[in-house]
Amino acid sequence: MGKRTLIWTTLVLAILLVCTVGYIVFDVYSRYQDQNQITIYQQGAQAGYEQAIMQIAQQATTCQQVPLNVENQTINLIAVACLQAAPQ
Repeated sequence: MGKRTLIWTTLVLAILLVCTVGYIVFDVYSRYQDQNQITIYQQGAQAGYEQAIMQIAQQATTCQQVPLNVENQTINLIAVACLQAAPQ
């Protein structure tokens, strides 16, 4: 094997190594970004659920029915304390 062939082989292997490392770094970074976006989405959904529950609870404590639609059913929610305080 000549010196020139050895140089070309080393150069080609170095280029392939750089490409492989670059691909792996890009793949890891892409997965990190995807996971970060999923986490942000989940946090936003959780905050929305919490806010909705707080609004429902606040409305229910006014002793008025709060209609909740679940699929094709409507449920009227009212605080138990309001029922116990109601005259009979």
